[in-house]
Amino acid sequence: MQEPLLRAEGLDYDTFPEAPASPEEKARAGALQNRRVFLATFAAVLGNFSFGYALVYTSPVIPALKRSSDPALRLDKIQASWFGSVFTLGAAAGGLSAMLLNDLLGRKLSIMFSAVPSAIGYALMAGARGLWMLLLGRMLTGFAGGLTAACIPVYVSEIAPPGVRGALGATPQLMAVFGSLSLYALGLLLPWRWLAVAGEGPVLVMILLLSFMPNSPRFLLSKSRDEEALQALIWLRADSEVHWEFEQIQDNVRRQSSRVSWAEAWEPRVYRPILITVLMRFLQQLTGITPILVYLQTIFDSTSVVLPSQQDAAIVGAVRLLSVLIAAVTMDLAGRKVLLYVSASIMFVANLTLGLYVQLVPRTLTPNSTVEIVTLGGTEQPPAAAFNYLTLIPLLATMLFIMGYAMGWGPITWLLMSEVLPLRARGVASGLCVLVSWLTAFVLTKYFLLAVVPFFFFSAICLLSLLFTGCCVPETRGRSLEQIEAFFHTRRMSFRP
Repeated sequence: MQEPLLRAEGLDYDTFPEAPASPEEKARAGALQNRRVFLATFAAVLGNFSFGYALVYTSPVIPALKRSSDPALRLDKIQASWFGSVFTLGAAAGGLSAMLLNDLLGRKLSIMFSAVPSAIGYALMAGARGLWMLLLGRMLTGFAGGLTAACIPVYVSEIAPPGVRGALGATPQLMAVFGSLSLYALGLLLPWRWLAVAGEGPVLVMILLLSFMPNSPRFLLSKSRDEEALQALIWLRADSEVHWEFEQIQDNVRRQSSRVSWAEAWEPRVYRPILITVLMRFLQQLTGITPILVYLQTIFDSTSVVLPSQQDAAIVGAVRLLSVLIAAVTMDLAGRKVLLYVSASIMFVANLTLGLYVQLVPRTLTPNSTVEIVTLGGTEQPPAAAFNYLTLIPLLATMLFIMGYAMGWGPITWLLMSEVLPLRARGVASGLCVLVSWLTAFVLTKYFLLAVVPFFFFSAICLLSLLFTGCCVPETRGRSLEQIEAFFHTRRMSFRP
């Protein structure tokens, strides 16, 4: 049995007692328990699949619309920047709405509600006859993505047992990456309108599956629906003998039955976890991840790499998926902080490489806003030389950056948001995190096509992220949500475990 987060006695630091059962019965019950939790998690994270799909929808679509024969749909550089960035404005609005809906409707119903703007948005883009339909559809899918981004990690963390919460906490990011990879793959086969039609499928499956899943027991207890909460926990754990766990959760919820007041918000036990999660989401976006994903094919279109840009984007998507899988497997073995260190270090190397490439390789700006190699050392080079060597640098560095991000700062920021936020403020605070994240992403994405990318600035952010992880981020591996919350009830100046 792992010791409490802080070695102190008292109600806040009690660990769960062992359930009296034989090893065979425990293994059998644990397998069934995990299967049900996995099913509920899969139903929820289909919303993240749709989110990842919608986020990178512009990657193959912007190049196609720039070549469109229809003047009403043909995009110039300014219009393309709005088409790419308006999604993040919608996501910020979705995060803002989650601050209300998360606690009003509950986690599950809020996720299901996101299907409405998502379905309407895809329909608008599929049948677009003008730029306004594209922008409105993009914003609606962004709203749905922002709402699910705030609700799904909370739902997953509240239904998962501590032993598998780390792995399950990576599934929102994993499904978002899989959704992006699916878009890149379908972009090789389908025209842009049919890509929007295909986006409707996961939304409908999510609604169907979630209809049969229970709500979060912690949310139900916070609404005084004790019997319903007990039945939800029994179903999730596949065991009628869950009263010991139920009482632990119930006691924690009762002690936090009221909302956080403004006076309490300034107490360290409240503002510290909120500040940590908000700053993590802020730093996550400042690495430049969103504009790189949104404009990935546009970036590769302007660098004559080995394969066509569509295939390069699909390769990067596959690397991202593999990296998230590695994070999901190792998160409960190595711990959150180790992966955050590794992730920030890899991103630093990748951004520094891209920055040096931009600075040292002579180039001219193209209409697509990025760079094209024309000379080396003051003399013109044969296309084959640049093709074989120099233009591989952005591709390899981008793959390295995506790999580093997906191994740590991608999935773990979502997981920690759902783990460390206090229950009384979890719904509002998670919405605040998403709001800050996507407003930051909007600024970066809106001006990415109009300015030179500051890769050295991104490198500095990665170094700052390393320092922030060491000083402020707690290790939550193997801890129950109640133990993590009890940790912040102390007035320690250090967050180290």
